[in-house]
Amino acid sequence: MYTKRNYGFWMTFEWSKAPFLYGLLYASVIYVANYILRTRFNICITLPWSPVSVVGIAVAFYLGFKNNASYDRVWEARKIWGGIVNNSRSFGAATTSFIIGENDHEIKRRIIYRHIAWLTALRYQLRLPKEWEHKDEKFTPIFPSANEAYRNELTKELEPFLDKDEVNNCIKKTNTATQIISMQAIELQTLRDKSYFDDFRHMEFHKLLTTFYDDQGRSERIKNFPFPRQYASTALWLSFLFSALIPFGMLDILSNLKAELSWILIPLSALTIWVFFLMEKIGDYSENPFEGSYNDIPINSISRAIEIDLREMLNDENIPKPIGDVDGFLM
Repeated sequence: MYTKRNYGFWMTFEWSKAPFLYGLLYASVIYVANYILRTRFNICITLPWSPVSVVGIAVAFYLGFKNNASYDRVWEARKIWGGIVNNSRSFGAATTSFIIGENDHEIKRRIIYRHIAWLTALRYQLRLPKEWEHKDEKFTPIFPSANEAYRNELTKELEPFLDKDEVNNCIKKTNTATQIISMQAIELQTLRDKSYFDDFRHMEFHKLLTTFYDDQGRSERIKNFPFPRQYASTALWLSFLFSALIPFGMLDILSNLKAELSWILIPLSALTIWVFFLMEKIGDYSENPFEGSYNDIPINSISRAIEIDLREMLNDENIPKPIGDVDGFLM
C-alpha cells in the first residue's frame, strides 16, 4: 500500500512506460510507411477516425468495468482485515476478562499468543504466489510454493508464540492457520471443563473463533479464486486492438496539417496508447490484493498492529514497534 498523498507522475510513468515507448516505435513505423506510400505511390493508409473512436469508447467502458471489479476485490480484502482487527481486539478483551482461575495469566498469555500465531500463519499463506499473480514485482521475497524453505521460515515465525509440539503438529498440515484455530477451540473447551469460565462465556469464545474462520475463508476466496480470466484477457486484447488502430486514425484527422507538422501523430498516438494501457495495468495490479506487490493490502502491518494491541492487554514486555513504510510503501 502506498502511504503518501499521490504517486508522482514520473513514478507512475516509470512503472508504465513500456506501452508509451512501444507506441512511439509503432506509430513511427506507420508514419514512415504512410509517407513512403503517399509520396511514391499516392497511397494513404488511413482509417476514418469515427469507427476508431467507437472502438475506443467500447474499450474505455470495458476497462472501467474491469477496474471497478478489481477495486471491489481490493476493498473487500481491506474490509475483511478490518474485521480481523476488530474481532481480534474483542477476543483479546474476552480472554483477559473471562478467564479466571489458577495460573490464569499464563493461560491468557498462551491463548493470545496462539491467536498471534494464527495471524502469522494466515498472512504467510495469503502471500504464497498463484499462477495468475505477478511474480516478478513483489515488495519482499516470497517463497515460490509451500516447500521446505517456506515451512522452515514459517516455523521460525511461529516458535515465539506456540509450544514446540503445537508447531510441529500444525506446520505439517495443509492449512496451518486452520489447525491453529482448531487447537484454540480444543483448549477453550478444556478450560470450560475445568470451570475457568461458564457456558455463556464459552459460547462467546466460540462465536469469535467462528468469525475468525469466516474472515480466513473470505480471504482465501479472494486469494484462491482469480479475477475471471475471460474478463481480464478480453480487456488486454481489446486494448491491443484499439492501440493498433490509433495511428491509422490519427493519420486521418491530421491529414490536413502541413507536412512539417504531421509528425505530431507519433507522440499523440503513443500518448493515447499509454493512457489506455495505464488504465488496464491499474486494474490488472488491483486484482490480487494479497500477492505481495506494492499496491496490496498491508497485512504484515495490520498483523503487527493487532499483535501490539493484544500483547499490551497482557502488559507484556519487549513489544515490537509498528511496521513503518519503506519509501512510502507499507506491507
